[in-house]
Amino acid sequence: MSSPTDISSPTDLSAVATEEPKDAEPFGLGSPALRTDALPKALGIYPYAADLWAEGLLWGAVLRSPHPHARIVAVDTAPALALPGVHAVVTAADLPPGPEGTPDGAPSGPVTADRPILACGVVRHHGEPVAAVAADHPDTARLAAASIVVEYELLEAVSDPEQSFNVPPLHPDGNLFRHIPLRTGDPEAVGEVVVEGLYQVGRQDPAPLGSEAGLAVPRPDGGVELHLSSTDPHGDRDRTAACLGIEPDRVRLVVTGVPGATSDREDLSFQVTLALLALRTGRPVKMVLTREESFHAHTSRHPALLRYRHHADAEGKLVKVEAQILLDGGAYADVSAEALAAAAAFSVGPYVCPNVLVDAWAVRTNNPPAGRMRGEGALQTCFAYESQLDQLAVQLGIDPLEIRRRNAMATGDPMPTGQAVTCPAPVASLLDAIAESPLPALPLDDPEAEWLLPGGPGGAGDPAAIRRGIGYAVGMVHMLGAEGEDEVSTATVRVSGNHATVICAAVDVGQGFATLARQIVQSVLGVSEVYVAPVDSDQSVAGPSARGRHTWVSGGAVERAALMVRHQLLQPIAANFGMSVELLTIADGKITSYDGVLGMPVGEALEGKELWATAQCRPHPTEPLNESGQGDAFVSIAFCAMRAVVDVDIELGAVRVVDVTVAQDVGRALNPRQIEDRIEAAVAHGVGLALLENLRTENGRILNASLTGYRLPTALDTPDVRIAALLEERDVVATFGAKAVSAVPAVVAPAAVAAAVRAATGLPVGRLPILPEDAIVG
Repeated sequence: MSSPTDISSPTDLSAVATEEPKDAEPFGLGSPALRTDALPKALGIYPYAADLWAEGLLWGAVLRSPHPHARIVAVDTAPALALPGVHAVVTAADLPPGPEGTPDGAPSGPVTADRPILACGVVRHHGEPVAAVAADHPDTARLAAASIVVEYELLEAVSDPEQSFNVPPLHPDGNLFRHIPLRTGDPEAVGEVVVEGLYQVGRQDPAPLGSEAGLAVPRPDGGVELHLSSTDPHGDRDRTAACLGIEPDRVRLVVTGVPGATSDREDLSFQVTLALLALRTGRPVKMVLTREESFHAHTSRHPALLRYRHHADAEGKLVKVEAQILLDGGAYADVSAEALAAAAAFSVGPYVCPNVLVDAWAVRTNNPPAGRMRGEGALQTCFAYESQLDQLAVQLGIDPLEIRRRNAMATGDPMPTGQAVTCPAPVASLLDAIAESPLPALPLDDPEAEWLLPGGPGGAGDPAAIRRGIGYAVGMVHMLGAEGEDEVSTATVRVSGNHATVICAAVDVGQGFATLARQIVQSVLGVSEVYVAPVDSDQSVAGPSARGRHTWVSGGAVERAALMVRHQLLQPIAANFGMSVELLTIADGKITSYDGVLGMPVGEALEGKELWATAQCRPHPTEPLNESGQGDAFVSIAFCAMRAVVDVDIELGAVRVVDVTVAQDVGRALNPRQIEDRIEAAVAHGVGLALLENLRTENGRILNASLTGYRLPTALDTPDVRIAALLEERDVVATFGAKAVSAVPAVVAPAAVAAAVRAATGLPVGRLPILPEDAIVG
């Protein structure tokens, strides 16, 4: 049996992930520091889970259901075990039994434990894991998995979420994940102008850049060590231990380079299946999913059906909003209840409306499970309420920007949940910023820019059929957990000589936390050499990488630990000079007294010393929504306004997004370079959903589980992104006053693009993604 120290990869992660840039740059908060992982990723030497190796390695493969709904009559693993090189085959029978003493597949889940690790008795979605194999070669493992004979009794698949209310339960927990009836104000209120709309949002897949992979190594104590691209190491560790029936301290999870993540990085069964195979064989087991398997394994964005009715007075002020929101959660619960809370709470958007009646449901179907993606719940409703405001603007003859200004939310205004918006809410200022930004030139003004027309040069389109459209949208997302979720993170800062080390289990999934942690310590301690340690579950809990929480919670923990070290450093110096610590400052690598008498380099003060401190950060608590959808459910909210410019060939339905201008509420710009990068990435994500991305299903079966069939935006599809404003109104309760920046542009971009296509064509545009037939006029 190999030990965890046998694990290797082409390059050591700890050595390259925090390498100092060659060129000296300003350091600390507010500086445009280069990402710590930028150079190794650009050079192609950054190690990912697919690069791992261990002595005596076996390969794992999974057999997945070809049916969206079926009863498992029998499973014959003998053909797989008979193949040379096969070391183990596991099914639900090999997992610990359930409370009744019979196999139940060891169900798990981030909120509700309803998803079996390996299907037991019933498969509920296309691609659900049924069995797994370990063999001495990846091809042997896949061949063995394919040779397992499963006898199925087909059951009727429920693929229409509206049918879920009227069919027998698809799961012992029933078909309704959650219902939120949100009520505020006068239900009988009526406006002078009423507009209605029906909106649909498709299934967007995270389509992660790197292969989903992992390695499990058995330990001498009967436990297992997992090396995964995890976004929640302690959550994955605890769920794995529970499913295996062992103590959490016998499972260690080491986070290996995450190549970007917009949802849960692995299928919930992924880590448990790996661990089970390693424990069964007594050897390390590695698994690398194919792209097709990846589409079946992870969760995607919740498809949605939204019915809206807006009432307004003659001036365009909102009087009442009525809505019915239906989220398709797929076969298992995952985070559908959380997504629904956001959809209901943000159903009116960043606008003030005294009367709101919303019914929101998340239901179970036999479609692929839906889970966490940027702005889950908030994105779907943003598309709907912004489309409604465009309708009102047309009906009343009001400019689209003006109708948004007249209803814009401000600090102190109430949300439909009754919660007052106590954080900065500069919605009107964001709208002003994009209104003042100049528009891009028309393509026909430049003969050399013909290739920029929809369809490119020499295409079938007629330049005379091109129409330009300009659309606006505003959106909001919440930060951190909601509805009473306990948010906490712990960090340790150690200083030895002129070097500092940060130990925090916050996973950098591409949001740049490692760079931020480094900048925090540089600012507080004046030390330029800062190393951020690799993450594993032996460290203290930091929580999942979602909803921008690590900037606030983990960044807050790093800052507090660094401040404690700072006090340890300055206290003896202050005592020697007969002054308090508060009269000393650290800036530009130097300790200075208030009167200028003392001026000492930080390196000199640290010489021969070793200091450390551990601290926690826990934001103020929230509460669940009550039976009327009321309650202080959110810690804070971020806002964004956007203008999209599109060119549409109204004969072919081809759409090109020319320009997206963004004004965003960031609280405080901790790293302007990273903020701009994150906004550009989020806009590309939103444009993908607006025009291209749709994981298509038919009767529950995925039809386009490949990067050929699932269309992603390329560099030619991604528009110019201009930042009109990064508004810095600090949130006094947030760490550094900063707000999360990644999710809200992704929420707003699809609505803005849809508004621009609507303006170009005069067509209603009621679904995402927008298909060519939705943009053909005549």
